[in-house]
Amino acid sequence: MANDSPFLIFKVECPICRTINEFEMIRVGAYVEGGRDTDFCPLDIKWRSPRFQAYHPLVFFTATCSNCYYSREFTNSFKDWKNDANFKMYRLKAVKDKHLEQLSIADSVIKMMGGMIDIHRYPNESAILKLHLAVYDEQLAEHHSKLDLGRFYLRIAWIFREMEKGENPYRLFLRGLMHELDNKYGQLAHTIESVRSETETFAQTIKSHFEVDQIPAEIKSQMLTYCDRQDVQITELISAIGTVEQKLSSLGELVEEYKVALLGSGDGDAGPTFGKDVSFQEFLARLRKAWPGTVCSERQALEKAVENYKAAFASGRDIGSGPQQIQASYLIAELSRRIGDYDEARQYFTSTIKSGQEFIYANRHDRSRTILTRKILELAIEQGKLNLAASKQA
Repeated sequence: MANDSPFLIFKVECPICRTINEFEMIRVGAYVEGGRDTDFCPLDIKWRSPRFQAYHPLVFFTATCSNCYYSREFTNSFKDWKNDANFKMYRLKAVKDKHLEQLSIADSVIKMMGGMIDIHRYPNESAILKLHLAVYDEQLAEHHSKLDLGRFYLRIAWIFREMEKGENPYRLFLRGLMHELDNKYGQLAHTIESVRSETETFAQTIKSHFEVDQIPAEIKSQMLTYCDRQDVQITELISAIGTVEQKLSSLGELVEEYKVALLGSGDGDAGPTFGKDVSFQEFLARLRKAWPGTVCSERQALEKAVENYKAAFASGRDIGSGPQQIQASYLIAELSRRIGDYDEARQYFTSTIKSGQEFIYANRHDRSRTILTRKILELAIEQGKLNLAASKQA
């Protein structure tokens, strides 16, 4: 490439199939950002060389082998994996065996995704597929990183968000309807889950009545005449809730088909075809049937990101104390707010504000250590107010 190229080229041997690949890494200063969204998504990306404006920087976030499609975040540690004793001893063999096993299957998800990567023809779509492959390979490890999975899914959400820009008003209107439908479905699912939880709590309360030793025998004898009848009613109620949950799951699948039908095919405004599929959305919907780790929309990606960030936050294995922990707590809150889980968001916003204030006070004599935390604290307070307002309208 010419010297004015925004990329640095690195040759890296694939640890799985030993193919020598040339991967592009973006030079510092190759593009500028117009700011960051409240979930840290870059805004208004401008490449210094206009010819690359069609490429989202996240296209180059992941390195994918051209032969076997093994994918990892393209970092210095990956470039130097041969000198990473921990990777070679505790991770490589298990991942390699499982990856090659899947690669040997004719219609495996690895081949489905890898075979459709074309960063020049489908730059954003390829970025999403490469990140999906990184998720897939990360999960093959016996002790995979929930934090990395959360980071990958969050970036997938950012690309989906970017892809929605520039669509015609009709498409944007439809997407707004579908977003509203997603929120209402999530609230319905949460309500039914709460009904099951409250019913089980009620059942335990009833059961505890018959375990109290202080009640006189004649009274307990009278109580016991109701025991079996109550058990029957509670069992039937829990069974009925199970039936409702099954119906809700079927409804959820139908809603996804409905969304794909409206947004992923048919009317000439659905965008270009994607391989043999009418659209990229239909390709993802087909992929999702083979691998549930697939996400077909920004919302689904955010849901997966929240799920994995929460797991990483709870374990404490991948997230350091101090600013990193405060930032993770804020992200869980903000992503929960974006998917309409306002109660979860409120809890994490509150925790973020409390932890942030404590950290700033503890380091009040060293302002340089608290710059990031102060910014996160401001965001948490601001977004927490929006979350409260949205929860009242829900």
